[in-house]
Amino acid sequence: MEVTARAPGKIILAGEHAVVHGYTAVASSIDLYTVFSIRLRSEDDDIVKLKLNDIGLDFSWSVRRIKEVLSHLGSPFSSTPTSCSLETIKSLATLVDEQSFPETKIGLASGVYAFLWLYTSILGFKPATVTVSSELPVGAGLGSSAAYCVSLSAALLALSDSVKLDVSQKGWSTFNESEAELVNKWAFEGEKIIHGKPSGVDNSVSTFGNVIKFKSGVMTRVNSNMPLRMLITNTKVGRDTKALVANVSARKSRHPDAMCSVLNAIEAISDEWSTIIQSHAVDDLYLSANEEKLGELMEMNQGLLLSIGVSHASIENVLQTSMKYKLASKLTGAGGGGCVLTLLPTHISGEVIDKLVEELGSFGFQSFTAGIGGKGVQISFDHSS
Repeated sequence: MEVTARAPGKIILAGEHAVVHGYTAVASSIDLYTVFSIRLRSEDDDIVKLKLNDIGLDFSWSVRRIKEVLSHLGSPFSSTPTSCSLETIKSLATLVDEQSFPETKIGLASGVYAFLWLYTSILGFKPATVTVSSELPVGAGLGSSAAYCVSLSAALLALSDSVKLDVSQKGWSTFNESEAELVNKWAFEGEKIIHGKPSGVDNSVSTFGNVIKFKSGVMTRVNSNMPLRMLITNTKVGRDTKALVANVSARKSRHPDAMCSVLNAIEAISDEWSTIIQSHAVDDLYLSANEEKLGELMEMNQGLLLSIGVSHASIENVLQTSMKYKLASKLTGAGGGGCVLTLLPTHISGEVIDKLVEELGSFGFQSFTAGIGGKGVQISFDHSS
């Protein structure tokens, strides 16, 4: 039997940077996924194989070698998510260093650490072939690492004794609330290995889907009732998130009163966003009016983000281009490059979207459409393999 799990990426709709200072942010899932498939092998095979399809890398370890290096882990503890110790990180590094890891891809090594940790912690020392593929660009602020950890944790737990799933069900199915929470907790432990001190927002959005409000460490799930679509444009401009956050903090120290006003305004936008998307559209006119309001909120939010110094020339190029088509845009995530959101109203034609994508492509940008606020992690079973 082969088990497959898929988990969505995420975008920040409103509140980036303000959330660092205790204000509200609103994040949403998008219908672009990372997919993990796991097929357990015969015990005689003695191999754990990891295939990273999108970057063309394959790794394999003998189960005997994994057990030898990680012998201190003991039995798997799938129902009790636990943090990876520094001692275990060093052991994982030994296993990864034994592989031929290209220097140009070394930044992805932490993802392999997370794989080995989650695999042995949840399933123990079992031979298997594991395949991963993703529609999410890495390092673009779309929650690719969280989707990786969530889909991996879900697939592993589906093969453990900690969740009870109907394996005869065809198509995609979901976890119940307590099982999804277990997936989320394990994914958060994987995120810690990759990022050090993640907020937990990305993995929560990827696990539960839909929309989440986040403030001072407290997450509130929001049910969106609007069928929103966004054009997501990846400027492919790398950015230093820590430096951007530090620069905003420094500006806040220099101009406390002005920055307080800006951050309060950003929070008001976040709150209005969550109110609007929860409203039920009674007709097309009402839906169109709400889309117009969201577009105005995006424009205001972008202006405020520009004022705190986190925009970039590449972002401004996207804004100016989408403005030609009377479409509202804003950066999402840390800024300084990365991705830009453009709201696509329900009345917009495919021809207009194609023209916009083509024009954005002339800058070297990559654009793709995504639905907002869909389902979280899902699982499926294939008995033919």
